[in-house]
Amino acid sequence: MSGNHARLLVTAVLMIVSSAVPALDLQGHRGARGLLPENTLPAFAKALEIGVTTLELDTAVTRDGVIVVSHDATLNPDITRDRDGRWILRKDIAIHDLTWSELQQYDVGRINPDSAYAARFRRQQPVDGTRMPRLIDVFALARRAGNEQVRFNIETKISPEHPQRTLSPEAFARALIALVRAEKLESRVTVQSFDWRTLQVVQREMPQIVTVYLSAQQPWQDNIRSGGKTSPWTAGFHVSRYGGSLPQLVKAAGGKVWSPYYGEIAVEAVREAHRLGLKVVVWTANDPKDIARMLDLGVDGIISDYPDRLRRAARDRGLALPAPTPVVP
Repeated sequence: MSGNHARLLVTAVLMIVSSAVPALDLQGHRGARGLLPENTLPAFAKALEIGVTTLELDTAVTRDGVIVVSHDATLNPDITRDRDGRWILRKDIAIHDLTWSELQQYDVGRINPDSAYAARFRRQQPVDGTRMPRLIDVFALARRAGNEQVRFNIETKISPEHPQRTLSPEAFARALIALVRAEKLESRVTVQSFDWRTLQVVQREMPQIVTVYLSAQQPWQDNIRSGGKTSPWTAGFHVSRYGGSLPQLVKAAGGKVWSPYYGEIAVEAVREAHRLGLKVVVWTANDPKDIARMLDLGVDGIISDYPDRLRRAARDRGLALPAPTPVVP
């Protein structure tokens, strides 16, 4: 056998093996928050350079109707400086009260070094002068990278406990639907939320978009409220009516993907979700040991602040990997 024939045979075998290995949805959390400023074009460019299946991000809507990428409905003092370079002090400046032009006066390219946030992400490299992007800018970045496969997992940042800070669930969901439709990205977008009211609107008005039901039962985030009979977060559904089963709750609500906090998931819940036809995508696993444990549980996807660590773990297990697509942000 000639050298060329041998190489072709090896390539063919590798392709067969790769196609037989279940794919993992590698999601870069807020782009690549562990490496570069969260929810910014540099962070999304880094995730594309590393090679991810999905860019995970969060959205808010400005006063003049622009959908922007922000984890919070308000400006975050831990990462926001004013036009004079001073850290903002207020925690109640709602993005929905600002126009797009006003929002561009703020720099979100570095973490306040005196914050607890900075202690958690010591590896994050600052990019001074970075502004909050529009969602359409993230779509354009992927196009400039020549990446026609990467998906966008878009969270609606809305809370039933602070309705004054955002659009209504209906208006928020419809604004997002309109942009996704205009960009012709229905097949590459998922919409996720802790506030399931927006997901119900998406399911009714654009069922082509897959909905992702986020869940957590932690002191710092509990949208399930399993100790009671109702929750303002879950669109009228409640886990008490489904035997305490979160997969059954998500299925009843019409979800296609269940996205629980990684620290709350067990193999029995993953198996139940799969029996119900749900995919399981956990958030946010960063430690290599936690990533390995999630892979052992058989989850369908992992959201991580460190997509480089996630990719290494997938590679070491022989899982299919998305192609890196470097791009200048």
